Formats: sequence, C-alpha cells, structure tokens
Amino acid sequence: MISPSEPALALGAVTVVMAVVALLLALSRRKQTRRCREMDAALKSAESRTREAESRTRFADSRTREAEAREERLRAEVTHLVSARLPAVPLHLISSHHPIPGLLNKGQAGPEDAELLDSVLTRVSEMVLKERRRVDAAARAALRGASQDSQALSYRLQSELDALQREFTGSRHLTHRMLAADHLNEQNLRLIQRTAIVCGAWPGHVRKDTYVAEIVTGASSRLRGFDRIKINSRIATNVGIVGRAAEPIAVACAELMANALEHSRDDLAVDVGLIQSGNGNVCITVDDAGKGMTAEAATRGARLVSADTHDVMLTELGDPPSQGFAAIGRLVADYGFHVSIDHSSPYGGVRAVVTIPPNLLASIDEEAEPPSAMAPQAAVAPKAERRPSSVPETPVDDDEKSRTPVPDSADGLPQRRRRGPAGPAGGLAAPTYRAPDPERSLKAWSEFQDGLESGRTGTDLEETQ
Repeated sequence: MISPSEPALALGAVTVVMAVVALLLALSRRKQTRRCREMDAALKSAESRTREAESRTRFADSRTREAEAREERLRAEVTHLVSARLPAVPLHLISSHHPIPGLLNKGQAGPEDAELLDSVLTRVSEMVLKERRRVDAAARAALRGASQDSQALSYRLQSELDALQREFTGSRHLTHRMLAADHLNEQNLRLIQRTAIVCGAWPGHVRKDTYVAEIVTGASSRLRGFDRIKINSRIATNVGIVGRAAEPIAVACAELMANALEHSRDDLAVDVGLIQSGNGNVCITVDDAGKGMTAEAATRGARLVSADTHDVMLTELGDPPSQGFAAIGRLVADYGFHVSIDHSSPYGGVRAVVTIPPNLLASIDEEAEPPSAMAPQAAVAPKAERRPSSVPETPVDDDEKSRTPVPDSADGLPQRRRRGPAGPAGGLAAPTYRAPDPERSLKAWSEFQDGLESGRTGTDLEETQ
C-alpha cells in the first residue's frame, strides 16, 4: 500500500526534473541566443568586410583604369613629342616663325607630366644649340682661313693691276679691259672681305687718316652700278677719319650702298649725303628709291647692325646667306660707330645712316695731303648780300661814340643805336668752306689729259703697225 507522501515525492521529483529541464532549456536558449548573436555579428562583420573588399576592389579597378588612361595619355604625348615637337626644335632655333607645338591634351595632362615633357624639350634645345654653335665655329674657322688667303691674293692682284695701269701704254680697248678687270677684282675683294668679317676676321687693310669724301667715293667704286650713286658733300674738305676706322667705315658704306643698288631699279639713282651735325658727328646718309623693307625685315636688319648683337650663326643668314648687315654689325661693335636702317627715305625706300662720332674723326692738312680729284667737293655756303646803305658811314672813334648822346624817344626813353651785323656768338668764326683751287684742278686735269694723249698715241702707233 502506497503511502500518501509518495505521490508528493514523485510530484516533487517531477517538478524538480521539470525545473532542471526548464533551467537547462533556458540555459541552452540563452546559449543559442548568444551564439545566434555572435553568428549575426560575425555575419555582419563578414558582410562589412565583404563590402570593404568590394569597395577596395572597385577602388583598385578605378585606379587601374586611371593608371591605364594616364599611361595611354602619356604614350600619346610621348608619341606627339617624338613625331611633332622635337623635330620643330631646330627650326624654332633658326626662326621664331616655326613655333614648337604644345601638348596634345593640355587640359588632361598632369603638371608633373607636362613639366617632364617640357624639360625634355629644354634639354634637347640646349644640346642642339650647343652642337650648332660648335659646327658653326668650325665652319667660321674654315671660311675665315680661306677668305683671308683669298683676300691676300686679291690685294696682290690689285697691286699688280695698279702697277700695270701706270706702265701700260697700249690701245684704248686694252686699257678699258684692264680697268674692267681691276673693277671686277674690287668687287670680288669686297665679297671676300665681307665673308671674312662675318667669320670674325679683321677687315684686312690698314689705312692712314683719310678724308670722309674719299672713303665714300672709294666705297662706291667697289660696286657694280657705281655710276648710279650720287654723292653730295656738305662737310668741310679737311674732315677725315682716323686710320684704324677708315677701312671699317668704308666697308659699312659699301654694304649699305650695295643694298640700296640691289633693292632699287637700274634706272634709279642712290643719293648719298655727307653732313656734320652740331654735336660734332659726321653722318653719311644713303637714300634709295626702292620698295622699302617690311616691318619684320627692318626689325631683323636693325638687330643685325646694332652694336649689342650676339654672335649670329651662319645658318641664320639665309640661303644664300645675306652677310652685309651681319658684317656691319661686327664692325659697329668693334670700332664704335653707329648704323641705323629703320627710317624711310624721301623717295619711299630705305634711308641708312652711318654716324661717326668725334673720337673717330681727324683734321687733315690739305696742303700736305691734298684730297683726290675724284672726291666730291663740298658745297660752298652762299654769301649773304649786305643791303646798301643810303647814308655813307663815317668812321667814328671810341671817344666820340662814348661822347655822342643817345637820342630819346617821344616818351623820354633812350633808344638803342642801330649797328652793323654782329659777329658770331662767343667770338667764334663761322665755318667757312674752301673753294676749289684752280691751280690744283688744272694740274689734275692736265695729268689726266697727258695720260689720255699718251693712250691715243699708243693706239695710233699700234694701229699703224
């Protein structure tokens, strides 16, 4: 028989078991909840890491695409640099009319890439310029040596021709041929001398102090078409140029007159004027009636003939090279005179002015060294005619002048007595111009007539034989 306490014990045991099971279930549920939370947190962390990895992948892809695009742009810029920009560098160094192309995509290129590509151009320009200067120096040395040798031979040939002209007594035709050969040698000598000066040589001829008019006349005699040059002198005949600057100024005048003859028609004259300014400079003006120069040509010419020039390379003088202005620029820098070609002549062409400062001028004794008969005579200043006086002048000594009362005007003011024309201010005599000496002119023309008669006599003897 079961006691009444046994069901209670069984019920209690069941209750305890159920409580333990419930506790275990609660603990298991809590553990499962915690594990679920951990799994959710791990899942969320994995998802965030996945998103981060995806963003990193996308960022890496974008960086890769940007790098590929930059590489493509840089490759295109390098191709453009090699194919277009670098070949333009040598032409740009010769003339600014050949610009260097810019970047292919200037807006898309980065500053570092642009700076790198420009540095390549700068470096290549320096290398090309350095190599060109080296080659130009070698060419100058070779031309200078050859020109100086040819110049020396031309001077010897000129001396032989001069001696032969003095000794020759043949026919008029042969005399004319000999003079033509002498003139051709003068033209050839001018071209050789110009090339030598451009290449850095000195003019190759030493003169003594020479009259300005003789220098200009001698310079014109070196040119083909010298008969078109009309020289008008308005300076005193005793004004000369010191020996060290005589030949350089003659070369400069010859080149300017040659340029005027070349750029004007064969039936037009070239006017050359000699004048002395108030500050003591002697100016030689060369006016032609050609078409003139363009603004670009005038700027380039003014740069070439200026004293502050840099070394102009032979390749910058054109093909064939125009060496006249370059030779003038070297002489201006070495000897201190001035040349300007940026003015228009009164005839619409170009006016070139050679300005000779007083330190290059000299006064020459005309009696000891008479000027050449072929040199232009200075224009004689017109004499002012004095108006005849109706009342004869009587000499009055100084005492009577001091005692003579000064007449007063109607207002009682003293009046100044009219005097004769005053002399020059400061007690300096006005510049006078020497009139041509008839005896000297007669002697020169007599010698010319004797030479002409001797030539005719030789012609008659040759024709008789």
